[in-house]
Amino acid sequence: MDSSARPEQREHLEAEIRKAHVICIVYAVDDPNTFNRLSLFWLPYIRSLGVNVPSILVGNKIDIRGDDMTNNNLEDEEVETCVECSAKQLLNVSEVFYFAQKAVLHPTAPLYDSREHVLKPQCVEALQRIFKLCDTDKDNVLNDKELNAFQRKCFNTPLQQSELDGVKDVVRQHEPTGVNDYGLTEVGFAFLHSLFIQRGRLETTWTVLRKFGYGDDLSLREDFLLPPFEVPPECSVELSPHGYQFLAELFQAYDKDKDGALNVDELTALFSTSPGNPWENTAFPHTTITTETGSVTLQGWLAQWSMTTLANHQTTLKYLAYLGFEGDTRTALKVTRPRRLDRKKGKIQRSVFLTYVVGAPGAGKTSLMKAFVQKPFSDKYQPSKEPFHVVNSVEMKGVEKYLVMEEIGADQEAEVLSSKKRLEACDLLCFVYDTSNAQSFDYLASLREKYKLDHVPVVFVATKCELDLVTQRYEMQPDVYCRQLKLAVPLSVSVREHQMADLYHILTGVAMNPAIATPASLKQKTEELWLPRQYITLSLVAGAVILTTLASYKLLKQHTSLFSSQNLASQSPKNRDYL
Repeated sequence: MDSSARPEQREHLEAEIRKAHVICIVYAVDDPNTFNRLSLFWLPYIRSLGVNVPSILVGNKIDIRGDDMTNNNLEDEEVETCVECSAKQLLNVSEVFYFAQKAVLHPTAPLYDSREHVLKPQCVEALQRIFKLCDTDKDNVLNDKELNAFQRKCFNTPLQQSELDGVKDVVRQHEPTGVNDYGLTEVGFAFLHSLFIQRGRLETTWTVLRKFGYGDDLSLREDFLLPPFEVPPECSVELSPHGYQFLAELFQAYDKDKDGALNVDELTALFSTSPGNPWENTAFPHTTITTETGSVTLQGWLAQWSMTTLANHQTTLKYLAYLGFEGDTRTALKVTRPRRLDRKKGKIQRSVFLTYVVGAPGAGKTSLMKAFVQKPFSDKYQPSKEPFHVVNSVEMKGVEKYLVMEEIGADQEAEVLSSKKRLEACDLLCFVYDTSNAQSFDYLASLREKYKLDHVPVVFVATKCELDLVTQRYEMQPDVYCRQLKLAVPLSVSVREHQMADLYHILTGVAMNPAIATPASLKQKTEELWLPRQYITLSLVAGAVILTTLASYKLLKQHTSLFSSQNLASQSPKNRDYL
């Protein structure tokens, strides 16, 4: 798009500049005034419009270049390169537009400081992250195998051994610390890209950056971090086998001391390719399984990611990209079947379940949850000030499931228990009361009545059973109350005495089969039982009619032998099933 500098065309000129991806500023090599005007007018003018796109300086009329030649060594952030040409004689015209295209596709400015002749800090940071991701054995060196894996990922072709040796020789000559006996160091990796840029091969560095998810501003692209991923209503998101495998391998790669756990330094190194620990503002690592020294075990690591994915799968998607998951990060996740459909089919396919832990202050909710992740019991009561979650794996018939327990404090009850969305996301309510506090059960019964929770599966847990049992000040005692709701009587547990009554397996089992713990009124139970009873009556009558008819038919047709005893035997199981 050509332009005009006439005042009456100023509005049109500004509109065109704002639409441009690259600007070619033309001056005449035989007229120093046109060159001086670049820094005095054109570049400040473009900058004043808030336009930040690469500019190409084009020295025209080299066919009539005189003795008074212009100095085209103009240094400016926006200036990508300088090209001289002759429009009249068609000299270097195609080169002008080649460099203009190159300035858009492979700009120098984000990568390299042409004045200082060094890589820019943001480029250095991106290359450091790429180096760490390619260093699969985490020894701070890219060996020949890792270099070839990098080459295949970025350029779809491996290097021959002679080529690899040649690359390392070049680095060794100019940057001795860039190579050691094991391979290419981080310093050498950065030097290679600086060399590519200096030699005009910016497309090489940009290809690498874009393969690893970077955009033109050297930040990770939004579509790379969060590709489209739809989750239908009533469905949840879990890690797929690919996701668990990637996270397990990542854990093992950063477990430098091979003690089966990640300490603080190892976790810091693991998250060095990301914005940081995603659980920094939570109670982690107290939310999952750790060693006595606070190092996160593999079981705890996978459990923590299971909880994160259930709560916010977008965080997991982002971190899979940050941490170097190969291929489409969406393959590391899976969407579960809607809860309603799961319950209808009678077979729960999900592997991660969410339980809300509800109870009066001091009932022992936090202690119950800490025991789940094997944290020591404390006699000192400290009210929970922040939302608290824990997660651990539970083995059910040889299959590993994950149970997430979320404490619902008194200040959260109204928000959570009155929210249809929050209750739909929950698989089970764990109602906790203190057997040594006479008012504790009344608190739960009042909540159930206030928020109409008959449709939500519930398990009652009686804590502090090592203390003297007191009569609950409610119109009926907890066991009678539960029986009226057709529920199991409360589970008596003692965290202090480590008497947990297999609580966590029971909670997981109920989450997998919610119908057995869903309360209902007597009227509802009667209505539910009526239909099966009618079917039984009808089945008995129909069965009697069928058997009588078959017996009569057999007596009348004995000589034909149409129905053998084998045929009758084959019919009887069906009748028995029907009855």
